[in-house]
Amino acid sequence: MLPAEVVQQVRRIQLRTARQVANVLAGAYHSVFKGGGMEFEEVRPYVPGDDVRTIDWNVTARMGEPYVKRYVEERELTVLLMVDTSPSLDFGSAARTKRAAATELSALLAFSAIANEDKVGLLLFQGQVDAYIPPRKGQKHALRVVREVLAHGEVKTPEDHAEPGLSARIRAQLARLRMRRKQSPDRHTNLVAALEFCRRVLPRRAVIFLISDYLDAGYWQVLRNVQRRHDVVAVLVTDPRELSLEPAGVVVLEDAETGVRRMIDSSSQDLASSWARAGQDRLDALSSDLRASAIDLIRVDAAQPVLDPLLRFLRMRQRRIRR
Repeated sequence: MLPAEVVQQVRRIQLRTARQVANVLAGAYHSVFKGGGMEFEEVRPYVPGDDVRTIDWNVTARMGEPYVKRYVEERELTVLLMVDTSPSLDFGSAARTKRAAATELSALLAFSAIANEDKVGLLLFQGQVDAYIPPRKGQKHALRVVREVLAHGEVKTPEDHAEPGLSARIRAQLARLRMRRKQSPDRHTNLVAALEFCRRVLPRRAVIFLISDYLDAGYWQVLRNVQRRHDVVAVLVTDPRELSLEPAGVVVLEDAETGVRRMIDSSSQDLASSWARAGQDRLDALSSDLRASAIDLIRVDAAQPVLDPLLRFLRMRQRRIRR
């Protein structure tokens, strides 16, 4: 049973994002994500004018006359939301945390996919995979995706939120991850574990939105491998204080994932300059590596509306398609 507060949050997010999807996002999403290509439908007798490259030679040999394969455009997409739930997402210096911004963006994407009659699934991860909901259609399913993102604090093990209809192969993957968590129950951001799980359980090409603050290392090779098979969109969630240090005198900072503490003088101009430079260098390096890997980037500022960067991304993709 979900806490009443979570249920109320889901309703508020549903009302707010449903209006945005209906009024703004639905058309842009549909024009960008139309389908995964061509899908085989049937074989039929060859007629003059057919492309000889579509001849099915096996059927032709059996029937004694030429037959061709017929394909139709595949309209249905599979969308997977990979959402980082590590403690670093709990940081927020403005009206909301990075986690709240990630949740609202997840809702916008889930409801846009459902409006386009696509399947949408969810993968929650931190040190290992916390929960996996296979892609499905329907408004109720989209609401469940949003509920799971909101209720991430209640997630104990992958087994707690394992779907009854999961295949034996996926259940085996979750069981292995669960054993690893028992042996090393850390909550560090682990993009490699999430990407490897995703690579194994998605049988067909999908659009993957990887929503994280990317405070991790050593994941690039796996990310590029996933990108070769799927359409990966990196969603970077940031906070203003990651680029600009607020002068507040001597303060103690604690790393949310390691617990390491450090005392600093936040009023120091030298420290403020190096802080801003380090933050910007990290963003520049991430953007450069993503471009080199042919992966699109959506940057979401937790202090700003999440709709604007999503719309900019969709319009950018529209312009690319028209070229």
